[in-house]
Amino acid sequence: MLALRRSFQFIGLAAAAIVLMPGRGAELDPKAITVTLPENIQWKKGQNNDTATLYGDPSKPGVYVQMLRWHAGYNSRPHMHSTDRYITVLSGNWYMGSGAKYDPDGMKPVPAGSFVIHHANEIHYDGAKGEDCVLYIVGTGPMTTTGAEPK
Repeated sequence: MLALRRSFQFIGLAAAAIVLMPGRGAELDPKAITVTLPENIQWKKGQNNDTATLYGDPSKPGVYVQMLRWHAGYNSRPHMHSTDRYITVLSGNWYMGSGAKYDPDGMKPVPAGSFVIHHANEIHYDGAKGEDCVLYIVGTGPMTTTGAEPK
């Protein structure tokens, strides 16, 4: 009984602390910090994947940051990028293979939380199988993507 009463006392103190907290702190200075909330990220919808460019432009010199959402059931064909790309899997399982011979059954899953580097001019293919997956990509432009399947 004493433990139950202490639990209620703790809950009451926690609720009081929340009520007595100040509502909002000082506003952030946009010269110091830029925040884009998830609902304000501009996704460019595609048939096989969606892309959101958060910073920069992959076709121009300099750093760019993108998110890519692979739609479940879609895989790219073998290709390569002209510059290194640094990728974190944010959600889902990302599947990938390497080499010019397309082998979707041999693709390896890479789970959320993993970090991957796509090395410049090296052939790979990737996508999502049973669920969408979301990637966070950082690279430097100008970056081009070139198909690499054998003729």
